[in-house]
Amino acid sequence: MLRAMEFIDYQHNYWLLAIAFLVALVAGATGLSLTKDLSKKTVLQRKLSVALAGITLGGGIWSMHFVAMLGLQMPILFYYDAAVTLVSALIAILIVTMALLLLHFTKRTHVTIFAAGVLVGVGVLTMHYVGMAGMQLCRPVYTAFGVISSSVLAIGLCILAFGIAYGSRTNRNILIGTICFGVAVTAVHSLAMTSTNFIAEAATQEIGPLISNEVMAIGVILSSFVIFGAFLWVGSTMLVPNEIAPSPAPQEAAIDAAPAALTQKPKAPAAPLWLPCEKDGGKVRVPATDIAFVRADGHYTQVYTSNGRFYCVWPITEATKRLLPEGFIKVHRSYLVNPGKVARFERSKDKGRCSFAVTGLPDVPVSRSHLKDAEDVFA
Repeated sequence: MLRAMEFIDYQHNYWLLAIAFLVALVAGATGLSLTKDLSKKTVLQRKLSVALAGITLGGGIWSMHFVAMLGLQMPILFYYDAAVTLVSALIAILIVTMALLLLHFTKRTHVTIFAAGVLVGVGVLTMHYVGMAGMQLCRPVYTAFGVISSSVLAIGLCILAFGIAYGSRTNRNILIGTICFGVAVTAVHSLAMTSTNFIAEAATQEIGPLISNEVMAIGVILSSFVIFGAFLWVGSTMLVPNEIAPSPAPQEAAIDAAPAALTQKPKAPAAPLWLPCEKDGGKVRVPATDIAFVRADGHYTQVYTSNGRFYCVWPITEATKRLLPEGFIKVHRSYLVNPGKVARFERSKDKGRCSFAVTGLPDVPVSRSHLKDAEDVFA
């Protein structure tokens, strides 16, 4: 009887832990890439992308855990409760999806990014411990140090991952955020398992049917297959460049230039650019020439003119693409300025500030990375 209460000696297969880390990386890259540039999509497309990203990230957390658990080697047979195992997957998917909804359907601030990181960290922890609760014929015994340290690590690294990936939605930041996410999920599992012992039990207490390691391996392989397939699909759509018509050879271009010049009609002057805006519940078209500056506001922008402030449905990326050809300059990642409306430009150490002649318009900050461009324009 006393022998049954002793801790079981167990080992880990570190090759499977390395494969689990790879699964977490692929899931992170796929999920974080699926949610890029959602502001340019319709509401339905955004909902679908967030749902797919939630399934991929949550499923990746679950798959990583059980790939690593396949490497758990004990001198006794043990099984998993299928119902509890399924619940652990659903918990991870639902909590991660809640975090993505917070990021993509509310105003994105440092607070919302922090809250999303906390949610995902809680999702990783909850999935781990619920998944462990599904083990049958052996019972995990935890230590306070293991639970607390894995909790701090999970939440801290997930906050870091989402802070980087959503601080600036560039491919570089998504890559770094992916690495942080993969490290977070794998490190939490490893730390928690290092501080966990197991006791053999004579009877099972299952809720659903029992599944063996062999059956679990088939389920994990299928889920990983789906995640890797999604990764290849997302990667291929991001890497395929836009089709560009082949340019003629220099000699051909020179021969064709003269006839083209004789037959071409003079181009009509370009139509003035108008921004689709709203003010006091009504729709307004604001000409670009009247704009002093544009400020990012989550997935939308605020447009400032001498007639007041307007709400524009364009994100800052779209406004940048449309307004830079009109002579606007980017002075900050959140600001576009019309140089013709700037009355004064001041530099203070490694930053700057633009002031406007129109009364009531706030000053616009110039960040260090855009300071040289601003000085060249206002020199």
